[in-house]
Amino acid sequence: MTSQELRKKYLEFFREKGHMIVPSSSLVPSDPSVLLTSAGMQQFKSYYLNEKSPYGENVTSVQKCFRTSDLDSIGDESHLSFFEMLGNFSFGGYFKEEAIKYAHEFITKEMGLKIDYVSVFKDDSADGISEDRDSEKIWKSIDPSLKIVKAGKTDNFWGPTGSEGPCGPTTEIYVNNVEIWNLVFNEYYKDANGKYSLLKTPGVDTGMGLERLAMVSQGKNNVFDTDLFQPFNFFTFLGRDGRIIADHLRGSMFLIADGIKPSNKGAGYILRRLIRRIVVICKINSIPLESLISRVERAINYYNFYKELPINKDKIIKEIKEEVNEFNKIIEKGLNEFFKKYPEMRVEAITPGKAYKFHAVKIIHDAFYFHQTFGLTIDIIKDLAKKSGHIVDEDVFNREFQKHQQLSRTASVGMFKSGLADHSEQVIKYHTAAHLMLAALRKVLGKHVSQKGSNITGERLRFDFSHPEKMTSEQIKLVEDAVNEKIQEDLPVKMEEMSLEEAKKQGAMGVFESKYGERVKVYTIKDNSSQASSESPFSREICGGPHVERTGLLGKFKIIKEESSSAGVRRIKAVLS
Repeated sequence: MTSQELRKKYLEFFREKGHMIVPSSSLVPSDPSVLLTSAGMQQFKSYYLNEKSPYGENVTSVQKCFRTSDLDSIGDESHLSFFEMLGNFSFGGYFKEEAIKYAHEFITKEMGLKIDYVSVFKDDSADGISEDRDSEKIWKSIDPSLKIVKAGKTDNFWGPTGSEGPCGPTTEIYVNNVEIWNLVFNEYYKDANGKYSLLKTPGVDTGMGLERLAMVSQGKNNVFDTDLFQPFNFFTFLGRDGRIIADHLRGSMFLIADGIKPSNKGAGYILRRLIRRIVVICKINSIPLESLISRVERAINYYNFYKELPINKDKIIKEIKEEVNEFNKIIEKGLNEFFKKYPEMRVEAITPGKAYKFHAVKIIHDAFYFHQTFGLTIDIIKDLAKKSGHIVDEDVFNREFQKHQQLSRTASVGMFKSGLADHSEQVIKYHTAAHLMLAALRKVLGKHVSQKGSNITGERLRFDFSHPEKMTSEQIKLVEDAVNEKIQEDLPVKMEEMSLEEAKKQGAMGVFESKYGERVKVYTIKDNSSQASSESPFSREICGGPHVERTGLLGKFKIIKEESSSAGVRRIKAVLS
């Protein structure tokens, strides 16, 4: 059966058993305790807690899910980031006996598959949770010859989604030695302190991965050979690398369709990690980046079960293109720096499928530096290390990353009021470049130009400014040339403290909608041209800093995009190389 047929067969089976078919919820959950929707039961969570279900007691769905816990395992036979979960749920309508019998009937009679064995929960904890003898008895009554394995809490107990919620023992079904269906019996409520109590009304929550069902029913050895990945079969010759591209590209388009954009925070950061990992794998394997979009277009048409994909087709393509192109402009320098420090990894990385040589295992302690300075995500660095038999010190990376996140949160409440992500060396360079660019914009477009906002990270500069129309290509080039000219002149960047009134008298630019104190810092970049005087520098701005000491430290300035931000406001994205 095709994946389309499998979805239809599953939903129809449970509709005939008295279940209402409910559409998939968004990958952006209403539950604030989780980042992304990772299970079919999440949209029904409150109905296990005695809130009345508008759909009745028994429902079924095909739920879009996304899990980040398995990113390192993607590329093997069965692990994925995005996947589709077939599920049937009951909020007091039926319990273990009916759930197990439905599952057995669907697998053996509807699908014609043979169950290898099932697992049930055995009591191995001090939480006061009893062994699930009921499920064991039900399975034996259905098929006395069936092999039953007992496992503890790690394998056969479903904890709540988020920090607290309904949970309970599970029974899992294995076909061709693959776990394809997990039946959760929500008997307990786990509170934020980790304490378990019995639910007033127990419920059923089952989940079967469509990809795994397709794998066993279509006789494939891995999920990537099923028809679900047919739109991405262009990449399969790459082996594990190709599977990662296919998985991440598919996941990206579903995330974007549900309103997520690449960013450095939350779900947006997950999306950014996926796309950037794709870019590096493509570059290492000489896969043209242009080929990605044609595969996305095919996949959008193929997954017509989800109407949000064709509706958001233009947005999906736009976001992927922009992130790919923006990262592609800066990744070369990052890879070169990384391979310069770890030269053996360059040799291994550019030889797909080649077994690495036996040499001393190197531990990479500076992964966060490459992440922060060049945008190499932890996934990319781990991929490069793995190809050469090295490992990444993730504890160090995570500590540095958390520290950075705290700085970013502090910035959002006012410590770094200049739109900076942090005060790293690369961010400081971009901050100084923003001053040069504003001066160049006023020189090329006119004195009406003023700053309307900025967002600066270690990877790029984003700058909003007042201007009534789209810039021409000639104007963009003139601005670039003016900035690069001042960089080549290696001008000093001078800071003076003065009163706000004095700063205004000197013609210092500022975001005067902001609240300045009595005294302000003024940064001046003088012009070396013969016509310039101390009274007319190239740039003079009120700013909290910090900045580089000389413009020559900035490198080469390049505008990668100019677009509308809002009425009368344009937006520029630029990079330094």
